[in-house]
Amino acid sequence: MLFWILVAILTAAVAAVLLLPLLRRPAAAAGDASHDVEVYRDQLEELKRDEATGLIAANEAELARAEVARRLIAASKAEAKEQAAPATRRNRLAQAFVIVILPLTGLCLYIANGRPDLPAQPLAERLANPGNDVNILIARAESHLARNPDDGAGWDLLAPIYYRNGRMEDAANAFSQAIRLLGPNQERLDGYAETLIAQANGIVTADARARLEQSLALQADNPRAKYYLALALEQDGRRTEARAAFEAMAKDAPADAPWLPLVNRHIAALAGGTETAPGGALGNPTAGDVAAAEEMSAGDRQQMIAGMVDSLAAKLADDPDNLEGWMRIIRSYVVLDQRPKAEAALQTALKTFPADSENGRQLVALARDLSISTGGGGQ
Repeated sequence: MLFWILVAILTAAVAAVLLLPLLRRPAAAAGDASHDVEVYRDQLEELKRDEATGLIAANEAELARAEVARRLIAASKAEAKEQAAPATRRNRLAQAFVIVILPLTGLCLYIANGRPDLPAQPLAERLANPGNDVNILIARAESHLARNPDDGAGWDLLAPIYYRNGRMEDAANAFSQAIRLLGPNQERLDGYAETLIAQANGIVTADARARLEQSLALQADNPRAKYYLALALEQDGRRTEARAAFEAMAKDAPADAPWLPLVNRHIAALAGGTETAPGGALGNPTAGDVAAAEEMSAGDRQQMIAGMVDSLAAKLADDPDNLEGWMRIIRSYVVLDQRPKAEAALQTALKTFPADSENGRQLVALARDLSISTGGGGQ
């Protein structure tokens, strides 16, 4: 009932706004009768002048004035009818349209396309009966977990939903909470690893690799973990090992495995490749190299990483046109927490690849992702 009251109030308000201009008196319109009125008035003025100059006698002037006045009155009435009748007719039609036709049209459209029989559903009722509305399901789950943060089953249910909806940060947190509260299993570890990879724009990070290795230890024939671990080898530049891992997957895979074509594409891309230094031919330290270095002593770690970065810097000095090399060394400096050197490398790279070029835009985008100042070069 409240709905129909609101509809009536809104309809009345709209009708009032539309009727106000129609209720105002219309401006006078000029026509033939208006022209006659002007002629007769001029004739009266002319009679006055002729009488004053003696061109016409007073009694003759009076008779003529009476005749002209009679015609003037008749013309004035015709003028009034000419102005009022059409305008009034149009005005009344417009008022009838606003008062009757417009509300009836809206009502018919609502009855035909709306759901007047549907009961009101306040937010609390919709949350209680979400149906297939994913957003309401997520809102309900979030509300429940806010009150019960140690409900592992809730986190376990919500994590993949976050992932499918592109909320990677929330998905990573949910997977982490589910693993903490319920313990690791294949689905949680794989889901967590995939989320971390998605957050890193497709890079298999050291943390994601650790989760995948843990998942593979729980289930040795886990193709998802095997694929990402092989991909990590490929990203590290260990092409021979990556190819062997992909070939092993293809050999053990069923003929109708949905992921087999993807694995075969990697094998084809790696065919004919040779083993390279970790990080590629330029010797750039990857996330895996840095993770391994963390197991060393402080002195050995710094010596190893410094040597790799110095080697890359020397090669870039001889070959400054290598965009991939500049992007690698910038990432390396950020991983090593040497941001001033990363910014200096970025500025040097932008001299070779201006910010308004296609390669330069890639460098500026990388700087934005890593929160590195472009020093005005990206403006």
